[in-house]
Amino acid sequence: MKNILKVIFVIIGTLIGAGFASGREIYLFFGKYGKYGKIGIILSGILTGIIIYRVLELTKMYEINTYNKLLERINWKHNRLNKFINIIVNAFLLISFYIMIAGFSAYIAQTYGIAIYISSSVFVIISYIIFKKSIQGVIKANEVLVPILISLIIYLGIKNIPYMLSKGDVMLLENNKGWLFSSILYSSYNSILLIPVLTSLRNYIDSKKGVIKISVISSVVVIILAFLIYGLLLRGEYFYAQLEMPLIEITMQFGRIFKYIYGFVIIASIFTSAISAGYSFLGNVSKSKKSYNIILLIMCLTGILVSNIGFSNLVEMLYPLFGVLGLIQIWMIFKFRN
Repeated sequence: MKNILKVIFVIIGTLIGAGFASGREIYLFFGKYGKYGKIGIILSGILTGIIIYRVLELTKMYEINTYNKLLERINWKHNRLNKFINIIVNAFLLISFYIMIAGFSAYIAQTYGIAIYISSSVFVIISYIIFKKSIQGVIKANEVLVPILISLIIYLGIKNIPYMLSKGDVMLLENNKGWLFSSILYSSYNSILLIPVLTSLRNYIDSKKGVIKISVISSVVVIILAFLIYGLLLRGEYFYAQLEMPLIEITMQFGRIFKYIYGFVIIASIFTSAISAGYSFLGNVSKSKKSYNIILLIMCLTGILVSNIGFSNLVEMLYPLFGVLGLIQIWMIFKFRN
């Protein structure tokens, strides 16, 4: 059970990045659709669980421990397509790492007024140290941060229940056009980041029963956390769309101290997602320990440079685009017959 929890923590840490914890993703993919968005959260969570199960099943069955080997197994007839998909996935992983840096910098700038380049430099230095320890560093970081992250979101969600009950069945917005595609898109772009991470965790899975537990628990946890954040967004229904990190301001309604408590949630979610994306990218493109270290250094330095683009701009421009591209990957995985 200990290894199962390690895998679950890595999965949750990968899925709950700055966009999720800040409320930006929940607004963009679900909040706009009101009650249809609630259905979308459930659908997306279930689909994510199925993807987790399928990928872990394949990695265990064929002893796959890298993303490249997974592509070779499920799409062995089309090497050119595999190379194209690999490029797309690696681009997304790298951009996701950059987005987490931008998210961290946006939070620090919004809360403390510290210059973006200073905060982004601190972020990449800590990331660099973790990456030097490889997958063990990623797992250890998630073991520490994810339980705290989950506990704080649940705590604030429970505190928000009286407010939600007083609001009745009021929704953020009512729009029934596009909610289904949006929920699928959310799982799709998450899969681009998640699948390479899953292929590196084969050694922590010892049975099919373990695969089922990991898939179900991960799916349920993501659905619950998404609903809790959706409920918190109701408190800022008149201004959340204008802020890069709406939940930072919304949680202040519980008291000023909660702004800083939730700030820890943001920072923790950023780091867990960033290290998953960065490690997967490094594992996919590095051919040796020497190249790993060189690419790591370049990745961290360029991350400081792009952090000034803006967090919400990166989320709204790039995530839906890569979500569409991720549908190809999902189709390949489910088309493959054992």
